[in-house]
Amino acid sequence: MSTVPTSPITEAAPLSLCAREPHVPADRLVAEMVPPPRFDSVRFDTYVPDPQQPSQVEAVKVLNDFASGLGGAHATGSGRRRWFARTPKNTAPTGPRGVYLDGGYGVGKTHLLASLWHATPAEPSLKAFGTFVELTNLVGALGFQQTVQTLSGHRLLCIDEFELDDPGDTVLVSTLLGRLVDAGVALAATSNTLPGKLGEGRFAAADFLREIQGLSARFRPLRIDGEDYRHRGLPEAPPPYSDEQVTKAAYATGGASLDDFPHLLEHLAKVHPSRYGALTDGVRAVCLTDVRPVPDQSTALRLVVLADRLYDREVPVLASGLPFDRLFSEEMLNGGYRKKYFRAISRLTALARDAKALVAQ
Repeated sequence: MSTVPTSPITEAAPLSLCAREPHVPADRLVAEMVPPPRFDSVRFDTYVPDPQQPSQVEAVKVLNDFASGLGGAHATGSGRRRWFARTPKNTAPTGPRGVYLDGGYGVGKTHLLASLWHATPAEPSLKAFGTFVELTNLVGALGFQQTVQTLSGHRLLCIDEFELDDPGDTVLVSTLLGRLVDAGVALAATSNTLPGKLGEGRFAAADFLREIQGLSARFRPLRIDGEDYRHRGLPEAPPPYSDEQVTKAAYATGGASLDDFPHLLEHLAKVHPSRYGALTDGVRAVCLTDVRPVPDQSTALRLVVLADRLYDREVPVLASGLPFDRLFSEEMLNGGYRKKYFRAISRLTALARDAKALVAQ
């Protein structure tokens, strides 16, 4: 759990996310394709397997061996970054060239994926790590061919939270991965088993392999069972605070932001999701007043991206209004994007726990 930064009460007003409209150049998107700050220091030996889940112990061993196998020269014969090189032909290695971590929420898949990135014996510039959304944003910023050329010299590409609910983006990324595998890039990906399908074996793995069709033979599905560690042995999420408590904490915490939740949702519509990380640059705590149900699906999906970026950066979230498990309607939680909404609830709940110290100061 992160340590919440605090500072003495000052007269300076808190920051406002609604006042920010960041512009992020494409080269920053590439440079930031590394494990997020929350996972800077994770390693395989810091992963704590659930003793009741032997698949977690097995996953560490398999991934460690996979990382060790990537220690040789790049499959194209070049160990250097090739920004504008032509994609070589007939260089695809035999056998699985990727691993897919299949499991539910909070079993440590991102921890393991980041550990794989850290354990792979290659310079950081030869490894890339990003979410599925960040990868599609990169394609949007650079164009398909330039993205292929940019990533083809890499030893490893890690994709967190591979989305199975957007056919268009899935086909785009599947085609991209095919080109990268042909260039000799090793792949690793995670996704979430849908809440209603937990315990049904390899449902998510089967979905993943079907969606990436021609790449199926390149991936070894690796099942990771277990319960959400964010709730394992931890107290329930703290109830929302009053507007007065949230406002006072925002003024008492250096680097905190303070925004009205409905206004923040409106502002997110004006900022491209690829910039949500930059939106939170320098923010040490997010304080929100008047949290209420999200009004529609488009707004909900934008909030999911913001929740991911805040979680990645370990930014605590203090809020008044409704608790986070009431953000999304029953229709949303039972619809096609439900895995995203459950993930957002889980992550915001963890950040709300982190924020308790803000009120106690």
